[in-house]
Parts: sequence; structure tokens; C-alpha cells
Amino acid sequence: MNHAVTDGLGVVRSARRELPCRTGDNPDLWFADTPADLERAKELCAGCPIRSRCLNAALDRAEPWGVWGGEIFDQGVVIARKRPRGRPRKSPATAVSPGKQKTWVCA
Repeated sequence: MNHAVTDGLGVVRSARRELPCRTGDNPDLWFADTPADLERAKELCAGCPIRSRCLNAALDRAEPWGVWGGEIFDQGVVIARKRPRGRPRKSPATAVSPGKQKTWVCA
């Protein structure tokens, strides 16, 4: 009789090494600071066979941050995307068409 040892998500421990979060050379990708890195981690999660179980377990544990089940957690809440660091503009930037540059005259 074969008794496979599983982890808390029901994944056979030997198969865990095949999951996207366990492969590659950058395990910190799932806890990155930059929006681009977090989006990359989400892309890698997209094809994971335990994506929904991972997400549900992260919600149950109230994970404070990182990418879990293909979603970004920030302060325990799932967010659509992470904004880049820095202060947002007070007013939206206006685009200037090529050939129509503004001329300023000082009096």
C-alpha cells in the first residue's frame, strides 16, 4: 500500500517542487515591492494546479502580503494591482501633441 505524504493544501510533498512558487531562482518574487514583479508572480500562478486552494488557504490565514493563488494581498486584503511607490499627481497630466508645444512668455 502506498501512503503519500501531503501538506496542508493536499499536495503530495514530492510534487510541491513542481509548483511555480517552488521553481525558479527567485522565491522572493511572490513578496516583491515592485508592481512589475508582482504581476510576473501572478502570471506564474495562472497555470498552477492548486491556485484556488492556495488562494482559499491564504484568505483563511489572513495572509498580510504577497502573491497567493494568483492574487496580490496587501495588509490582508486582495487588491487588483499594486501602485508604484511615490506620491500621485494632484491633477492629471495633460499630453501635448507633437508640433503644438506651449510657448511661455515672461513679462
